[in-house]
Order: sequence, then C-alpha cells, then structure tokens
Amino acid sequence: MELRYNSFGQYMKKQFGTTVYKVNIDAGFTCPNRDGSLGFGGCIYCNNDSFRPSSCKPTMSVKEQLRNGIEYLSRRYGVSKFLAYFQPYSNTYAPVEELEIFYKEALAEPAVIGLAIGTRPDCIDSEKLALLESLTEKHFILVEYGLQSIYEKTLSFINRGHDYKTFLDAVSLTRSKGISVGAHLIVGFPTETKEEMLKMADEVSGIQLDFLKVHQLQVIKDTPLAEMYKENPFHTFEYEEYLNFVVDFIERLSPDIVLQRLFATAPDDILIAPRWDRSRHQITKDIQQRFIRRDTFQGKKCRGQGVTAFLSAL
Repeated sequence: MELRYNSFGQYMKKQFGTTVYKVNIDAGFTCPNRDGSLGFGGCIYCNNDSFRPSSCKPTMSVKEQLRNGIEYLSRRYGVSKFLAYFQPYSNTYAPVEELEIFYKEALAEPAVIGLAIGTRPDCIDSEKLALLESLTEKHFILVEYGLQSIYEKTLSFINRGHDYKTFLDAVSLTRSKGISVGAHLIVGFPTETKEEMLKMADEVSGIQLDFLKVHQLQVIKDTPLAEMYKENPFHTFEYEEYLNFVVDFIERLSPDIVLQRLFATAPDDILIAPRWDRSRHQITKDIQQRFIRRDTFQGKKCRGQGVTAFLSAL
C-alpha cells in the first residue's frame, strides 16, 4: 500500500534501490546538559533507555555493535545495506579528532552506506561539519538535531539549554555544507496548546529541513518529568486523539520533508504515560488508515510548494 506521507523507508529505498536499516550505536558520548557545561540532569524527559536497544552498549566497540546489529537484521529481514546510527546523547560532543575515529570506523564496514548522527544544535561547529562534508563524497550523511519545540517557554520548561535561534543557525550552517539535516520534535508538552503544536508544522516547513521526527511526549521513569507528573498529573495524548493529531500535523507539513518517525514506543517497564498497548506495526497501520478515512495526505494543507508532485505519486 502506498503511504500517504513521505516516509524514510520509501525514500531510502528509492535512493539506494533496496531497503536500508539503521543499526544503533552508543559510542559513549554525553551531553553538555549533563556534564556540567550547561547543567546537570539533562532535559526533564530524558531517559535514553526509552529508545536504546539492549545490543547498543558503550562497553562494546563501534565495530562490535555494528556487526552484531548487522548480523541480527540481516538474518531477520534479509537486508544488506545499513546506516550506522549514532543515537544516545549528543554524538558530535567531542573533539573532531575523536569523532573522525568513530565515524570512519563505522564507515569501514562494507555493508554500511552512511551515518545518521543524533546531536544537539549547540554541539556543532564549522570544523566538525568540515569533517562530515568530506564524508559525503562517498557516503550518505544525515545530522539529526534535537529541537523538541520552537517555543522558548517550552525549551525553558524542559531544561533544554539552548534557544530556537541556536537550532536555526545549526540548520543553516549544516545545509551550507551540503549535508542532509533532520530535526526531532516532541508534541504534548503541557506548556503548549494543540494549535501551538500544529503551528510547528507550518514553521518547520519553511526552514528547509530534509528529514523530521515527531512523536508524542512520553513520561518515563527516573526522569524529572516523571516526578512532575506524579505530583501534578497533566494531560498526555490518548490513542485516538493522537491519531487525529498526527494526521492534522502532517497535512500542514511540507511534502518535501521526509518523515523518519511519527510516534514513540518506550519499553513498558519504564513507561508511565501514555500507555496505548499497541505495537509499532498496529500504530503505523492505524495512522495510514486514518489518512485514508479522511482522504488526505502530507502537505494537503501546507502553504508551501510541492503538493501536486506528491499527489501524482499516490
């Protein structure tokens, strides 16, 4: 079934002629919001165990993590091309000489066609981008910046440690080097109304992002947000409510932006709220069915260009 949004899986298959899977890598990085450079404790929602697979351990080398992941994914899904995904914490938060060792170790694996690097917009500079630019000559390179919200009130509430302008500057600098750039948004913070959340689709559509991750706020154990929720429970997205919201959001989003993630599914043993009790497959299916039921698609209500081209592909 042809999806009604511009999905990462379909994009990569068109680019490389086959399915491409990410292999998660934990290279042992930390974050300026944890080590005291900006603060301690990190963002109030952050618990990296909410998305890190058990095979992704900093006690193992990059090569070992890659080979274990590749072996598992090849056996289970029959795939042969992979992205090394540097995921936990801020994966440009180190001297460029150290970054070069990690990145080139990952790219030395024959089945790895590129890198996806998750980081903060205040952990990048011209020297690091020059390294990444040199790698784009032979490899697919994607830098994913954690934005989380465009609103200063929310960035302050979550103890983010940077403002929206820092993100915009990082995107502009990255794009100037010809490097693919993505962003990560979280919707559902109690500091924002639903309309404010939807307006983020309008905003990010105008800043020339290549890729976007968006997902519902999850309250995870052992985080400051969990303590706030315990003391004063706030609303989190119910399942049907989120299906409608995410379709509304994608309707307003530029059809040129590739969507990497539409929801989050933290492990049940650390998830406090919201608890949907649905598999990834079921949520993906239900989102697609909601698009079909409403006879809509990505960009239908976008103020930008490209809708006609997307329609013709359906």
